[in-house]
Amino acid sequence: MSHTNIEEEDTFEPIYSNQEDFNPNDTVSSFLSNTAYDPSRLHPLAGLGGGLDYLNLEDDAGGLPGTQNGLLPSRGWSDDLTYGTGLTYITGLSLGGAFGFYEGLRSSPSPALKIRLNTVLNSMTRRGPFIGNSAGVLALMYNGVNGAIGKARGTYDPLNSVAAGALTGAIFKSTAGLRAAGSAGGVCAVMAGIWAFGKEALM
Repeated sequence: MSHTNIEEEDTFEPIYSNQEDFNPNDTVSSFLSNTAYDPSRLHPLAGLGGGLDYLNLEDDAGGLPGTQNGLLPSRGWSDDLTYGTGLTYITGLSLGGAFGFYEGLRSSPSPALKIRLNTVLNSMTRRGPFIGNSAGVLALMYNGVNGAIGKARGTYDPLNSVAAGALTGAIFKSTAGLRAAGSAGGVCAVMAGIWAFGKEALM
């Protein structure tokens, strides 16, 4: 059987640097008692000193479009696009349904319960989806244009919202003629300005 010879340079260093530190009468308890132990060194942030930078969540977004402070936490323009479109669609659907309910009660041709109920349901299903879909499309276009303007300018401010509202309204009504497109653009610009400046004043 062959034996592997351990060369001198491969031998392990002794635990003690010199023989004077070694005491054969040492026990485990005495060894542990002589060991310097600092619990603070085990902390994940130990040794960083003053070189740790903290993230200030209240700072401005630094001009990135869609990351402005708002009523809801936002990670970017895609979140604004998703939340804004969904919230606007639900709001339009609810308001349209309420308007259809009122219109159905007033326009019922007969005081009979079944006829009145049928008229109300028809009005609600006609007005609710129409207003909800229109509002959702406007919100989708507005958030997309707003994000594009913010990215092109490199900053986000209420002026972006006003410009995005004007372009959204004009594009939405572009097939109805220049006059209708201009009127829709003006209305949407005013509404977007009220929302943007009002939100900035509240925040």
